[in-house]
Amino acid sequence: MKIRAAVLHDMELPKPYAESKPLKIETVELDPPQYGEVLLKIKAAGLCHSDLSVINGSRPRPMPMALGHEAAGEVVEVGEGVTDLKPGDHVVCSFVPSCGHCLPCQEGRPALCEPGAAVNNEGTLLSGERRLHLNDAVIHHHLGVSGFAEYAVVARNSLVKVDPEIPFDKVAIFGCAVMTGVGAVVNTARIQYGSTVAVVGLGGVGLSALLGAIGAGASRVIAVDINPGKLEFAKELGATDTFDSRNSDVISLVRSATHGGVDYAFETAGAVPAMEVAYGITRRGGTTVTTGLPHPTHQFSFPQVSLTAEERTIKGSYVGSCVPARDIPRFIELYKQGRLPVERLLTDKISLEQINEGFDRLARGEASRIVVTL
Repeated sequence: MKIRAAVLHDMELPKPYAESKPLKIETVELDPPQYGEVLLKIKAAGLCHSDLSVINGSRPRPMPMALGHEAAGEVVEVGEGVTDLKPGDHVVCSFVPSCGHCLPCQEGRPALCEPGAAVNNEGTLLSGERRLHLNDAVIHHHLGVSGFAEYAVVARNSLVKVDPEIPFDKVAIFGCAVMTGVGAVVNTARIQYGSTVAVVGLGGVGLSALLGAIGAGASRVIAVDINPGKLEFAKELGATDTFDSRNSDVISLVRSATHGGVDYAFETAGAVPAMEVAYGITRRGGTTVTTGLPHPTHQFSFPQVSLTAEERTIKGSYVGSCVPARDIPRFIELYKQGRLPVERLLTDKISLEQINEGFDRLARGEASRIVVTL
């Protein structure tokens, strides 16, 4: 079938993207779903820094690629072997397909699925195949989803069935921002009730982590960012303190305000300076968690002695250390109860044709979550 999709042919085109137009809205050919695959009508897809990192070259991927990984849609058709989904079901996409058989999957850590990581790097579905074509040339899939499109063929292993009563523009962000941010707090760090928390970087993931920390019972939640507007918004969401990280003394200011640092610091900006701040404001015996994905060549250094002498912990968190089929329904239930108000993170809804302008806004730090609706 012929569909419209946002296709990236070249990374590192200059900003503003409204002028260079790295994403071309093109009519491409989408093959029908094969064994273990599902055809979706995409209803909503969020603009995320992981998409932006491919556009600007920080996360190199094979080209051309149809972008978009934080998506929700309606099942249109199921391939052979798919017995637990049917047309009309509402689903959220998970951007790491889980094979269920490798060692990480058997350990209950599907975010680290080895075949899933390999196919994501190669730009294929879990089967190793590609279902998108343009003028007889293949188009690569972005993280097994390619959600900036009217339709998508996705592996069943990348999908979680969700409550059909929740609007698509809201439920889509559970597939990345919420799963990554809240998951980092409750799964990776497993923060203690009454502990002190700082979040460095207030994009969609960072603000989700902030809401997760509040919901998990942190006694003090500190927001750190370079954008005054985001700091003010963090206060509205419930942050107890805010600090502008443009201040060269931000580490000493936070440490002074918290009597030596916080119990848990979360770096969600994907930048080495943000990680340096997060590590610097973590107390002796505390834990620093990063969800960021900086350029592969960027290096973070710290005094090695501090790990031992101060019993520090540094942890990475990918997909919030989530089991998507378990955690997305849990987080959605908290949202329905009003205990996880992630709908407040939605900055705007745009059309597919406005996507380059949307990424300009994201790059400038003007938005928490912009969602393409189709």
